[in-house]
Amino acid sequence: MSADERRVVGRVVSPVLVGREAPLARLAAAVAAPPSVVVVEGEAGIGKSRLVAELAARPEPAGLRFLHGGCSQIREPFPLGPLVEALRSSGGDLAGVALSPVAGALRSLFPELADVLPEAPEPLDDRAAERHRLFRGLGAVLAALGPAVLVVEDLHWADEQTVEFLAYLLANPPGALSVVLTYRGEEAPAGVRALTARPADTVVHEHIALATLDETQTRALAAAILDGAEISAEFAAHLCTRASGLPLAIQELLALLRSRGTLIRWEGGWARRALDSLDVPIGVRASVQERVARMSAGARAAAEAAAVLQLAVPVAVLIEVAGLPEADAMAAVDEVLEAGLLTERDGVVRFRHVLAAQAVHESVSLGRRRALHAAAATAVQGLRPVPLGRVAHHLRQAGRLGEWVDVAAEAADRAFELGNDVEAARLLEDVLRHADLEPERRAILAIRLGWAVSELLHVPDVTSLLSEALEHVLPAPVRGELRFLLGMHLEVTRTDLMARYRMFADALGDLADRPELAAWAMVALGLPTVPDVPLPEHLAWLDQALETLSAIDDPATRLLVLGKVAMVFTAVGDPRWAGLTERVVQETGGLARRRGEVNAYRSIGGEACFSGHHEVAHRLLTIAREGASSYDVTGGAEFRCHASLAMVAYCRGDWDGLGETIDTLRHRRSDRPVELTLLDAVAACLAPAPGRLDAAQDLLREVVQRVLGMGDVDLLPFPVSMLLRVATARGEAGKAIVETTEAAALWETKGFWPVGVRAVPALVEALLAAGRPAEAAEVVDRYESRLLGLDAPLAPAGLRQARGLMAAAEQRWREAAEHFTAAAADFRRLPAPYEAAQADEQAAACLFALGDPAAEPTLKTAITVYGGMGARWDLDRATRLARRWGLRPAPPAPSRDGANDSLSARQQQVARLAAAGLTNQEIAREMFLSPKTVDKHLGAAMRKFGARSRTELARHLDHPAGP
Repeated sequence: MSADERRVVGRVVSPVLVGREAPLARLAAAVAAPPSVVVVEGEAGIGKSRLVAELAARPEPAGLRFLHGGCSQIREPFPLGPLVEALRSSGGDLAGVALSPVAGALRSLFPELADVLPEAPEPLDDRAAERHRLFRGLGAVLAALGPAVLVVEDLHWADEQTVEFLAYLLANPPGALSVVLTYRGEEAPAGVRALTARPADTVVHEHIALATLDETQTRALAAAILDGAEISAEFAAHLCTRASGLPLAIQELLALLRSRGTLIRWEGGWARRALDSLDVPIGVRASVQERVARMSAGARAAAEAAAVLQLAVPVAVLIEVAGLPEADAMAAVDEVLEAGLLTERDGVVRFRHVLAAQAVHESVSLGRRRALHAAAATAVQGLRPVPLGRVAHHLRQAGRLGEWVDVAAEAADRAFELGNDVEAARLLEDVLRHADLEPERRAILAIRLGWAVSELLHVPDVTSLLSEALEHVLPAPVRGELRFLLGMHLEVTRTDLMARYRMFADALGDLADRPELAAWAMVALGLPTVPDVPLPEHLAWLDQALETLSAIDDPATRLLVLGKVAMVFTAVGDPRWAGLTERVVQETGGLARRRGEVNAYRSIGGEACFSGHHEVAHRLLTIAREGASSYDVTGGAEFRCHASLAMVAYCRGDWDGLGETIDTLRHRRSDRPVELTLLDAVAACLAPAPGRLDAAQDLLREVVQRVLGMGDVDLLPFPVSMLLRVATARGEAGKAIVETTEAAALWETKGFWPVGVRAVPALVEALLAAGRPAEAAEVVDRYESRLLGLDAPLAPAGLRQARGLMAAAEQRWREAAEHFTAAAADFRRLPAPYEAAQADEQAAACLFALGDPAAEPTLKTAITVYGGMGARWDLDRATRLARRWGLRPAPPAPSRDGANDSLSARQQQVARLAAAGLTNQEIAREMFLSPKTVDKHLGAAMRKFGARSRTELARHLDHPAGP
C-alpha cells in the first residue's frame, strides 16, 4: 500500500461529523441565543461529546467563551467538581473584572484564582446559608465571564451539589450564559432529568436525543474514516448491524480490522475478506481488548495504567503508574495516542471514551490490576489539591484496606466541612459496611454518618450501622451522642417509634455535659407520637426542656426547643404556646433567615393549622417559606414549608390548583415520609370532590392506616373525618366507625382534643346513621368537657355542628338550624369555608323543613362556596336538596362585591404577585406551580378585570369595582 493509503487505514476518528447535522444546528442556534439551556441525551458511545466538541467550530457561537467540565464515576469529597474544572483556569479572563463581594466565598474552591477573587467573607453559622452564598458566588463569576457557554458532560455521574447548583443557576441564569448538559438517559437519576423540566419563560430550551446511525449514515462514517473511499451497501449494512449503529463501535470495529491487517483495498473498494472478518462480538469491549493486545509491551502498559487511573492525569503521572523506563516512556504513550485510545490536551491525557477504558481495565489480570492501583494511589497524592476520592478508590482496589479507611474518613471530613453531606454519608456508609474497625473508631465514624444523613432529602437506611456501633462498650459521651443520632434517624424514617423513644431516653443519661443535645433529646421525648407513653410523661419532658434553655448557648438549638414545645402545646391546647411563639418572633425579629429559625416557624405554623389557627398558620409558614427560599439551595426546607402550606390551603378553602400543587410537590426529590404522608393526606381529603367516592374511600383508608403506623396523631383527624363522611354517604357508616376507632382513641389518649374535635361532626353523623344516638351524645359531651379551658378554636364550631346533627336526627328543626347557623359563622371566622358551607347546607335543610324563607339564601351561600372550590360532590348534594324543595339553583355566580371577589383564591394570589412585578417563572417557584398554570391563572384574572397589562391589573386589585 502507498504511504497515503497506510495513513488512511490508520485513521481511527472521522475527520467530519456524520449523521448529526440537524442536532448540531439546533445546538448551535440555542447557544447563540442566551440565556439558553440545551440537553444532549444518548447512550454510551452515541457521540454526545463529539457533537459538543464540533460546536466550537460553528459560526453561531463565535466570540463566546467555552467553559468545560465533566462528571466522573470516581467521586471527590469537594463538591462541584465539574464547575471547578470549568472555571479554575479563568483567572486571566477575570483580571480587572469588578466581581461581587459574594464571589469571595469561592476562595476555598479556587485557590488558583486568589489573585482575582474578592476577600473571603466572614463565615456563617449555618451550613445551608454557606452553600447558598457559594452558589451565588459561582453565579456571579459565570455572569462576569459572559458571553459564555458552560458545558457539563456526563451529568448522570454528577454529585448532589452539582445538581443543586445547576438547578439554582437555571432558575435564573445570567443573561449572557448558555448551558449545555450531556447525560446518558438510561442512567440519569430523576433529579438530573428534572433540571430542565420547567425552564424559565425567558430561557431558550432544547432537548436533543441522539439516535443510533442507520445504514446510510454508517456508510458515510466509514467512508470518512477511510478517507472517502467507496463503501458498498452490503459492507455498510453488516457494519451497522455488528456495531448496533453506535458511532464509537463503528470506529472501533474498523480500527480492529486495521490492526488485524484484514482491511485491504481490492479493485477500487474494500475487500470481501474484510466484510467476512466482521464477525466479532457486538459492542466495543472485545475490539478494544484485541487492539491493545497487538500493541508493544510499553504501549500496553501505558493503556492499562490509563484505564486504572480512569480520569485525566498529567503525562508524568501516567508514566509513573505504568512503570515505564524513561527512555521508552514517551514512545509508548505516543503509540497509544496514535491508536486513538487516548486523547491529550495541555499535557494531560485520558481515554477518549470511558467504554474503552472499562474494556482495558477488565482485561488486566487481578495481580497486575492491584499493583497498578497501588502505584496510582501513590502517584495521585502528588496532585494538588490531593484528590482524596481517587486515592481512596485506588487503595481499596489495591487491597490496602487499612489505608483506605483512613483516607476515606479524611475525605468524608473534608466533604462535611464543605457542606457536601451526600458525599460524606456515602463514604462513611461504605467504610462502616465493608471495613473491619475497632469498636470506638466504628462508633466515631457512625456518629459522623448520623450527622451527615440528618438533613438529607434522600435519607439512606443506616439504622443497622448505628445500631451495630452501639453493641460494644463505649465511653459515655460517645454512646450518648450515638444513641441520640440513632433516635433522630428513627424519627426521620418513622420505622420504630418505641425504639426511638427508648433511644432518646437512654441517651440522656450520657449527655450531662452536652446541654444542647440533652435539650434536643427532651424535646424528642416530648413529641406525643408513641402510643404506649402517657401524655403527662411527654409534657414533663417538654417542661424539662424549657428549664434547660438557660444552659443553651446555641441560638439554633434554643429556637428548636421553643418551636417544638410550642408545637405540642398548640396540639394539646396549652395556652402557653402563644407566649412561646411570641418569644420566637422576638428572638428572630419576625424573620426566618437561617435553618433553625425556619424550622421553628414551620413547626409552630404546621401545628397551628391542625388545631384551627388557620390564619396564624398561614402567616408563620409564609415567613418560614420565604426564609427557606433565601438560603435553601437543596429545596428541602422549602419543600417542607410548601407541604405544610398545602394543608393550610386545604383548611382555608384555597382548593383552586391545589391538586396540581400537591402533584408537583409529590414528585420533588424528597422521600421523607412525614412530608410525603402529609401531602397524601391532603390529596386523599380532596379525592371525594369530583364525586368518585369509591376510589376516594379506598385512598382515605390507606392514608389513615399509614398515618397511624407513623404515629402522626395530629394529622389523623383530617382523613378520618373525610372517611367517615364518605362512608356515611355510601351507607357504610358502621364499617367506617370500626375502621377509625383506633385513630380516634389514639388522639384522645394523647390529649389532642383541640385537634380531634375537627372530626367530631363527621363521627356524630356516622353514629347517628348507624343507629347509635346515645354514643353520639356521649362523644359530644366528652369533647365538651375535655375542651374546657383549652385553647381550641375549632371547638365552638365543631361542637355546635355536632349538636345540630343530633337535634336534626330528632326533627327538632329550629334548634338544629340555630346550631348549624352558629357553627357556620364560627367556621367562617377561622376561616374554614368548606366546613362553613356544610353547616350552611345542613341549616338550610332544617329551615326548609320549617318552611322558613331563609332556607333558600342559606343554601345558595353553600352552593356558591362549593362551586368556587370545585367541590362537585358537595355541590351535587346541595343541588339535589334545592330541587327536592322545588328550587332550580343557577350555577354559582361571582360575588357582587366587585370583580376582585369573582377571582378564585389561586387567581387572586397569582394576580397580586404579577402586579407586584414578579415574572411567571418567579410566581411558579413561589407557588410551586408550572409556568403554564401561572399563565392560565393570570390570563383568567386579566380577562375578568379587562386589564391589558400588569400595571393595569395592579390598579384593579387596589381599587376593585363596586356593586
